[in-house]
Amino acid sequence: MVFNVRESNRSIKTKFPREVQEIEHVWIPMSDGTRLSARIWLPVDAEENPVPAILEYLPYRKNDFTALRDSIRHPYFAGHGYASIRVDMRGCGDSDGILMDEYLKLEHDDGLEVLSWIAKQPWFTGGIGMIGKSWGGFNGLQIAARRHPELKAIITLMSTDDRYADDVHYKGGALLASDMLWWGSTMFAYNGRPADPEIVGDAWRKSWLERLDTPPYVEEWVNHQRRDEYWKHGSVAENYDDVDIPVYAVGGWADGYTNAVPRLLEGLKGPRKGLIGPWAHEYPEVAVPGPQIGFLQECLRWWDHWLKDIDTGIMEEPMLRAWVNDSVPPKTDYAIRPGHWVAENEWPPKVNTQKQYYLSNHQLNEEPVSEEAIIVSSIQEHGLYSGVFCPFGQPGDLPSDQRIENGLSVVFTSEPVDESVAILGFPEFTVEVASDQKNALIAVRLNDVAPDGSSTRVTWGVLNLTHRNSHEHPEHLEPGEKYTVTVQMNAIGHTLPAGHCWQLAVSPTYWPHAWPSPVPVTLTVFTNEKTFLSLPIREEKAIDQELKPFQHPETAAVMEREILREANRTREIRHNTITNVWTLDDFSDEGARMLPSNGVEYGSTNRNIYTIEEGNPLSATVQCDWTLTLGRGEWQTSLESVSIMTADENQFYLTNHLIAYEGDKEVFNKVWKKEIPRDFI
Repeated sequence: MVFNVRESNRSIKTKFPREVQEIEHVWIPMSDGTRLSARIWLPVDAEENPVPAILEYLPYRKNDFTALRDSIRHPYFAGHGYASIRVDMRGCGDSDGILMDEYLKLEHDDGLEVLSWIAKQPWFTGGIGMIGKSWGGFNGLQIAARRHPELKAIITLMSTDDRYADDVHYKGGALLASDMLWWGSTMFAYNGRPADPEIVGDAWRKSWLERLDTPPYVEEWVNHQRRDEYWKHGSVAENYDDVDIPVYAVGGWADGYTNAVPRLLEGLKGPRKGLIGPWAHEYPEVAVPGPQIGFLQECLRWWDHWLKDIDTGIMEEPMLRAWVNDSVPPKTDYAIRPGHWVAENEWPPKVNTQKQYYLSNHQLNEEPVSEEAIIVSSIQEHGLYSGVFCPFGQPGDLPSDQRIENGLSVVFTSEPVDESVAILGFPEFTVEVASDQKNALIAVRLNDVAPDGSSTRVTWGVLNLTHRNSHEHPEHLEPGEKYTVTVQMNAIGHTLPAGHCWQLAVSPTYWPHAWPSPVPVTLTVFTNEKTFLSLPIREEKAIDQELKPFQHPETAAVMEREILREANRTREIRHNTITNVWTLDDFSDEGARMLPSNGVEYGSTNRNIYTIEEGNPLSATVQCDWTLTLGRGEWQTSLESVSIMTADENQFYLTNHLIAYEGDKEVFNKVWKKEIPRDFI
């Protein structure tokens, strides 16, 4: 996970309508005696002229790890007449306590107490908004569902309304091998960082040792392989009516969390807006692929409307504004993704044309053909060129030319289209299918094939076929029996130019995104009127031409920092032709920095290795290694972690090993091992 402030064409603002003061550290007391650490930016005259507040509530350490990104946003909001508050959650940064898992009720309870504390401050005039990306976007929705009277509106970016269907753990009922352990290993290491002795005093060492002994979250996540009460908690999709305040939902087509935006627009009943750009997992004023937009100005329009009762015109504008990608040659990194903005006044649109393509032998046809039985065999290394599940905008994040993958799956290609055609929404593949095994998955890719044969992945989806009727109550397949299922692919906006072809690729494997079935699977796809690709066609509308352009991106100045080690990323695929073992080695040196404002030095490296042997799904292995350093002067700490996940036909096996050092002295060394039964995975 990289929290770099990217260079971009944004304008840097150093003067604002109101002069800003920064309060570097404030304790916020909880009712159980725990203290949360906060940093606050607000106008210098706020006690004489009180202001509304904006809260960002995260586990990612405001004094070091997110200090750079915080410095370009929170002063900007404060300079425009808000108290902007950044709080470290319980057990994180300099806050007291232990963080035991994601999105616990205690996290939400603490958030409500933070809101009540803000409401009592002398600089507060009434009305709080919450903003956050990823974790902060999740808990913004979740805390909104708790209906604190002072919380008036939220902006949720790159988040989800459904913790089971759209997060880094499971997708379509399949276990996400690429991110389940990676994210678990990330929080396993992150939880081990100590509080700052300059803030908490001598208690830092005792609390550090307690944090280091936090059980790995991944054990609990793998223990819940169905959509049970564990995942329903914190999923606002369970009852959208719980959220009755205005919601601005923001996503990016290159991100892993875009699907929540259209679902929220459809499910919520109160005022809501959606924005989807071409971006990866980052704020839109700095995100790649570009173009970046004046997102902080857009936030101010939202906050001014709902927290200051100023008519900014934002609610007279369309409900959804989305970027429709142009066709581009396949690359694993784009600085800019060409395309254009479109708009919808409601979601789903009243006029929504579905274009259907029917399958025959390697072709997509506009009419059904006579039934054929097409064999789709397992190739375990299929998916190695799929890119990362949730891109942050690093080089190498995006899928390679899909011609590399197409030979490992069964593909169906349309005739070249005569005129360009755009899609916006969720493509779906409905298929009559049979499996030769009781446990199987089906993965599908939608590609854009250019006249030169290059194939760019547009979107993808996966379904664990034992979850065909329910994610909560899976059922084994009867080998050889026909089932009709629908695989929903990720939402997308894309234009296919004249002369290009749609292409559908089908496989029972997608490693390392999906953990492989216990034994090799052969699917049989039946081509008939029950088997078709459905595309959400989007015609041009007059409303598109009426859109006002976004303002030029601008931010506050990034805080001073000294680069101690430059960041670097490599991503390599290796094939041992003797053993037939395939290895994806993804390494990120996220660099090291020193912040002159507090003297803190911090850095990290992360290596993720995904290994599989062709023909042997039980060889699948994921290993995630982290090193983290944190210190100041003579106070120096470091962590090393190794997390490994494997499986046999009946069990998953998890090993998590954490070592911590104070200076050169080892102060903690522990291994957690866990066996968890496979549950229809």
